[in-house]
Amino acid sequence: MSEQCCCSEHHTERHKERSEEERKALMRRLSIIEGQIRGIRGMLEKDIYCIDILTQVSAANCALNSFSRELLASHMRSCVAEDIRGGNEEKLDELLKVLPKLMK
Repeated sequence: MSEQCCCSEHHTERHKERSEEERKALMRRLSIIEGQIRGIRGMLEKDIYCIDILTQVSAANCALNSFSRELLASHMRSCVAEDIRGGNEEKLDELLKVLPKLMK
């Protein structure tokens, strides 16, 4: 299935059509991250040793970074590439503005 970007604005929200496969993969990743965060909360409630909690926080950060990379790659393959092919660099400019925030 080819990736199609339908980045349209409705009211103040923008939307992007995603394939069911992409949506499920991203949702699966978020479910794992949510579980990790709940696990960290549980560790704190049980007064688990700080280093053990920090190790789990690091794992959750890695998982969230992995989610961001996957979403960014999808955005670049679809929305940004489509915009450039159409002779418009608006999405590229938008991406270049947000990249510094993503790289903190």
